[in-house]
Amino acid sequence: MADKSTIDAYDTEAASFAADWETQPSPDDLYALIKTYFTHGLTADIGCGSGRDVAWMNAHGFDAVGYDASPGLLAQAGLRHPGLCFTQAALPELEPIPSHQFRNVLCETVIMHVHPGQIGRATQRLLDILQPHGTLLLTWRVTDGESMRDEHDRLYASFDRALVLDACIGHTLLLDEEGMNRSSGKRVHRIVVRKEASDRDSP
Repeated sequence: MADKSTIDAYDTEAASFAADWETQPSPDDLYALIKTYFTHGLTADIGCGSGRDVAWMNAHGFDAVGYDASPGLLAQAGLRHPGLCFTQAALPELEPIPSHQFRNVLCETVIMHVHPGQIGRATQRLLDILQPHGTLLLTWRVTDGESMRDEHDRLYASFDRALVLDACIGHTLLLDEEGMNRSSGKRVHRIVVRKEASDRDSP
């Protein structure tokens, strides 16, 4: 299940975290990727935080809903972006979300809060909730050396990107790059994957 100390940290300081994210520089690099790779249709933001990106996607033609493990952050998202849909769900299980539900899935700097042994399962589940031929945009903050916790006790897992790529075998890798996140100023890794249909998927 998701790291409890991380969720507790977000719950305890939800208003402060939300205010920080809402006032950071616009993540234009992320939004450029969304415009390039996503197609208009039902879109999930897994780990939606303050709801900033859900609001942007809805304003730009994507029918987006937000999911987060933290009730405190969900409350902040609802206050800051009324009228949009925010629901609780936690990686790696994402238990309330049906398979093959979304045309696009965004998971922006969230998966590093999952323990390394669960990274593959979390990636598989993100692909599972996609419709066939849907698109996953997955990013994470890169941690060198050992996994660590910050001053808020949030987990930042250190893991080889091969854990993610192995979970994507059988699907089409469209992007695999590392760079700086323009909003947070942190080093991140980004992948974009197009889900291929399988015998288990509806046409």
